[in-house]
Amino acid sequence: MITSLLPNALLLVFLGRALALNFTVAGGQIFTPGLAVLDAPQPGTPLGGETIEVALDVSANGRLPLPPYPSDSPSKIHNITIFLYSYAIGKNFTITNGTATANNASLGDIMLSEPGSTVKHVKWLWPDCLVGDGQPTTVGSARGVYNISIRQNFRLNGADHYTIFDMPISVTNKIDFDLLRPTCDSLNNPLLTPEQVNVTGANDVPVLFAPGDSTTVQTGGSSGGDSLGPSKPTASPGQGLGNAGSSVNWRSGAHWVGLVGIVVAIVF
Repeated sequence: MITSLLPNALLLVFLGRALALNFTVAGGQIFTPGLAVLDAPQPGTPLGGETIEVALDVSANGRLPLPPYPSDSPSKIHNITIFLYSYAIGKNFTITNGTATANNASLGDIMLSEPGSTVKHVKWLWPDCLVGDGQPTTVGSARGVYNISIRQNFRLNGADHYTIFDMPISVTNKIDFDLLRPTCDSLNNPLLTPEQVNVTGANDVPVLFAPGDSTTVQTGGSSGGDSLGPSKPTASPGQGLGNAGSSVNWRSGAHWVGLVGIVVAIVF
């Protein structure tokens, strides 16, 4: 596990590299290998405040109806799980794995939130070890560069898929002390190796639904049913990080990764 802290200048260099990654962005939306479209945050955003907010359009940019889906619908979102991880910091926090914990320290199934809304706003209370203001200044600080790892388990036109999308951010804005903040230890999971995560093995679809994309989404079905029962195992709490690849090529089959925190994995 990585326990050393990089100098602030290096953190800024790595953040700058993340901003240069080949994300597919149009009209402020970030398109993923999956049915969900990320509305916020943007790549490399400095974050803080009371909560972190992840806004996801779960309508495949208007091509997929909201749940409940018919049980035999050829296209549906089974579930979405989200983690916050950093190789540089050595942390891997559960934002949501589908089951809410005490006081919503980790959130429940986001597909059941905000009924009737095509955009799900995932608002997660920062845990206690991220309290502070500005860049990390001490060895052992949990503040710094992270990836929001979004895992989509879905069916598209009769075929089931599981994809992993990493959005680099920096936890550098002010986060105030609050007795209600959950402990980091209660949310932290072991970091997996890149080989264990195997992003390229998981991602078998390209980036979808950006302007000009011609993907059709077959919907409908003959009967109602539970839209959220998984056809594949959901991400376990220990699977909250992305791949440590060295390149980004979203257009040729979804071989991608958020490199903030991954480039720094070579620094011990």
